[in-house]
Amino acid sequence: MSRQRLFGTDGMRGTVNQWPMTVDAALRLGLAAGIRFRSGNHKHRVVIGKDTRLSGYMFESALTAGLCAAGMHVIMTGPLPTPAISFLTRNMRADLGVVISASHNPYYDNGIKFFDADGFKLPDTTEDEIAAMTEDYSFKWPYPPSDQIGRATKIEDAGGRYIVYTKSCFPPQLMLSGLRIVIDCANGASYKAAPLALEELGAEVFRIGCEPNGLNINDHCGSLYPEVVSARVRELRADVGLALDGDADRLIVVDEHGAILDGDQLMALCAQAMMARGELPDNLLVGTVMSNLALEIFMREHGGELLRTRVGDRYVVEAMRQRGAMLGGEQSGHLIFRQYSTTGDGLLAALQILRIMREKEKPLSELAGLLAPFPQELVNVRVKKRLPFEEKPEIGKAVGKVEQELGERGRVLLRYSGTEALCRVMVEGENPDKVRLYARELADVVATELN
Repeated sequence: MSRQRLFGTDGMRGTVNQWPMTVDAALRLGLAAGIRFRSGNHKHRVVIGKDTRLSGYMFESALTAGLCAAGMHVIMTGPLPTPAISFLTRNMRADLGVVISASHNPYYDNGIKFFDADGFKLPDTTEDEIAAMTEDYSFKWPYPPSDQIGRATKIEDAGGRYIVYTKSCFPPQLMLSGLRIVIDCANGASYKAAPLALEELGAEVFRIGCEPNGLNINDHCGSLYPEVVSARVRELRADVGLALDGDADRLIVVDEHGAILDGDQLMALCAQAMMARGELPDNLLVGTVMSNLALEIFMREHGGELLRTRVGDRYVVEAMRQRGAMLGGEQSGHLIFRQYSTTGDGLLAALQILRIMREKEKPLSELAGLLAPFPQELVNVRVKKRLPFEEKPEIGKAVGKVEQELGERGRVLLRYSGTEALCRVMVEGENPDKVRLYARELADVVATELN
């Protein structure tokens, strides 16, 4: 196996105290990022946020040391959602934003990702420049003079600023009074901000996963375990359930009956509402190669288009910017409303769903049944060789056979993981038994050809 890029589809990520998630690497990464973004004669500033993992403290300190040594002034926010750092980077006119989080991964993993001055995730080329300096132990750091090193400060009202921002994205004439909402914050970065924002808009909020201890982030709670919030919604007879992940950039929603709605179903609901309001230019929705075929058919039948990108919300955002699209997202729950934000934001997305409920004055179950998702089967195959699939005729032959069987009412997708030695085999079609069978057959071929 050739060495992976230091940065995957969503920043640098891995097991704590194993390369690249070591204090040494984080210090060098801070130096590299500081040098890369230190240009011009203005005061150089970087905003650093994190989720609730125990290891966040040591990475925060290491990154701060590297960035200050490079001449950047560091502003620390403490635990705060990823989209909040994107917002604060723009709002505070910083040169760079940094998030310390491994998103939906367990506590023993952590990660580091960057935002530019406009609040967008960095392109691959810029990440690779930073990675090259980080990994080159012979690199001679161009340290600034002693009187030009940075200082570190902490802002105490960062959470309040983010709450005000998200509330400003909700129509001022609407309130959430009378709504009973269950929210699961995955013991992660949104454990304070998200429930407070909803309560300030008048909702009665019931909390799950809002007691982080550094080790329980994403631990059988949050968007990976929506059945938890589903059960609580039914128990409390709540109107809606919201499940966020550890860094709160993705959202899964549960209706009043406990039915779970994924990102594709939420995108269909929001796209329909935005088309009706004339807020979806060219009726264009941006998804990924993993978006369900039902979403593509839904958009086509409603006079719209689904544009697919690589997996990763930053690739969705790039395509949105290129095409002028205002709505995009992923099946996993990343939803991007470009009118308001530059990245996926679980709380902001939840408010857009709640807006539709308030404007229509209908329960979510009556609004969200727009898609009957096609059965999907995803099989992860560990591989030793990441060869282009076209170099393996047997794989192409097997894929062609399955595609012929599925016809226009199904899909096959093979792709390599951005962070692990895995090939992901996805088959989608109308018959779940056949979908499972085809996925297993293709996985066996892939395992034989790439090991």
